[in-house]
Amino acid sequence: MINVLFVCSSNVCRSPYCEYIFKRMVKEDAALAAVVGRVESAAVLNHSKKLHSKARASLLAEGFAPEELDAHRPRHIRDYPELTHGADVIIGMTAWHRLLIPKADKAKYVNLSEAAGESYKAVPDPFLARSQEKYDAAMAVIRRYLKGFADKLKKENGYER
Repeated sequence: MINVLFVCSSNVCRSPYCEYIFKRMVKEDAALAAVVGRVESAAVLNHSKKLHSKARASLLAEGFAPEELDAHRPRHIRDYPELTHGADVIIGMTAWHRLLIPKADKAKYVNLSEAAGESYKAVPDPFLARSQEKYDAAMAVIRRYLKGFADKLKKENGYER
C-alpha cells in the first residue's frame, strides 16, 4: 500500500481537487484500493484559509456534498511535517513545487503528469481563472492525469495488463 500526498501552492485549488477525486477513485475501484492507502493534500508555499470558490463549485459539480467540502482546511507542509514524511509519493503540479519539499523527502516527489506516465508538463494554476468554464478545463486535465496515475499503479501492481 502506498500513501499519496498531493501538493500545490496553496492547497485551495489543484491539490485538494486531486485529493477528493483520487480518494473517490480509490473507494470505487477495488484494485486501486488494494494498492493505495492514505490520500492527502497540502500546500508548499502559501498559508490559506479555505477551499477556493471555483474549486468548491467544480467539486460540487462532481457530486461531493457541500458539508464535505466545507470541512476542508488547507494545510501547509511546514505545519504538518508528518504529511511529507509519511507519504510514499509526493505528487506536485510544477517542477518548482519540488524545491519547497523538505530535503529528506525530495526523492519522493514527482510531477502529476509524470505520475500518470507522461512526460513532464506543469499543471497550470487555475486560481485566477476568470470563468468557471476555464477553471473546470484545468480540472479536466487533472482528472485525466489522475486516471493515468491510477491505471499506472494498477498495472505496476499486477491488477491490469
